Order: sequence, then C-alpha cells, then structure tokens
Amino acid sequence: MYTIAPSILSADFATLGSEVRAVIDAGADWIHFDVMDNHYVPNLTIGPAVAAAIKPYCVTSDGQAVPLDVHLMVQPVDALAEAFANAGADLITFHPDAETHVDRTLQLIKDQGCKAGLVFNPAMPLDVLDWVIDKVDIILLMSVNPGFGGQCFLESTYRKIEQARRRIDSTGRDIRLEVDGGIKADNIALVASAGADTFVAGSAIFNAPDYTAVIEQMRSNLAAAK
Repeated sequence: MYTIAPSILSADFATLGSEVRAVIDAGADWIHFDVMDNHYVPNLTIGPAVAAAIKPYCVTSDGQAVPLDVHLMVQPVDALAEAFANAGADLITFHPDAETHVDRTLQLIKDQGCKAGLVFNPAMPLDVLDWVIDKVDIILLMSVNPGFGGQCFLESTYRKIEQARRRIDSTGRDIRLEVDGGIKADNIALVASAGADTFVAGSAIFNAPDYTAVIEQMRSNLAAAK
C-alpha cells in the first residue's frame, strides 16, 4: 500500500491548521512534520508546540485519525523525541549520526508509544541497519541534502532505495520505506519501482493551486509503477 505524506514545511504557516485539513481532504495519508534545529541542519523550523496545535486537524472528514510523521533533523535527539511524542506524534524518525546510542533512542521512541525510524542522508551508508533493523518501523531515505525545501531529487537515490528494500525484505518485517526530497508526480512511479512505499512531497503539493489534482495524479502514476 502506497502512502503519500505532504510535508507542511512548504505549507502556508499563517493558516497551518487549515492547510493540514485541506491536504487531508485532498487525499493525504500522513502529515509529514520537518523539525530543523539550526545545528544539525542550517535552518530553523517548528517545535512540539506547533505539533500539538495541528494534531486536532490531523483527522479525515469522517473522523479517522491521520498519522503525524515527525522527522527530527536535530542533535541531540532524545529530549525532543520525548517532547514530540507528548505533542501527539505517531511516527518519529531521526538521523543515526545525530545521536550516540542509536538503539537506545529507537527504544525510547517506542516506549513513548510511537513508531520509530532512522533517516539516511544521501551520502550516508545503510550499515547501521545491520545492528538495529529489528527495532526499526520505518526507514527514511533523503533524496536531497536536508535543511531546505524545494530541492531537486538526487538520481543516486534510486540505487539506495533498492538496497534498503533488499534489507527490509530479508527481515520479513513490516517496515515502511519512505523517501523525502524532490518527489513529484513525474518521478513518483520510478521511486516506487525502486522499492519505496511512502512518499514525502512538499512544494510539489503545497505550491500547486489544486492539492487534490496533484495527489490524484501521484496516485494514478503510482498505480502504473512496476
């Protein structure tokens, strides 16, 4: 099952609650929440208070909860992971090079009742998964260098998606494979064909005049993925 997760980094922050509701009404499966600390990455975005504020908007028109997918681009991780869990996060991912004890941080997130995952920057190998894949619910591959929205998809990511998919399949576990950066309607099928099942899209959705049309086109293209 494919999952489309619009990144609110590209939304209109002046009307953030309405933007979240609008993109869910347009067909979003998850809401992706990018947290940057001006330390691990060269930008500063939003914190737990904003997550708590938008959480009531993360529901469909018939009252079904829509997961809040929090991507921590911060260092250190543990305290903010707990804060976002308390703010209503459903999934929390972090970069393994941002925390000293990766397995302990994964368990900390799980102990808060959230699904836990690791994020890999474009030049970072997947080797850490050899030791902690049994604790991982989601693997997020960055297809741009993190820190800013609106960047172009790095073609080298396709090979990395294939590698991650092989690792996941070898475990027999239900682990989501998410890709973030430069995802658009015209490349989403290729990303899916490489092995991804969850797609973060920011500017491709929020910069469009019709959110529904973009998401429907993405789903149509995904249906044709090999």
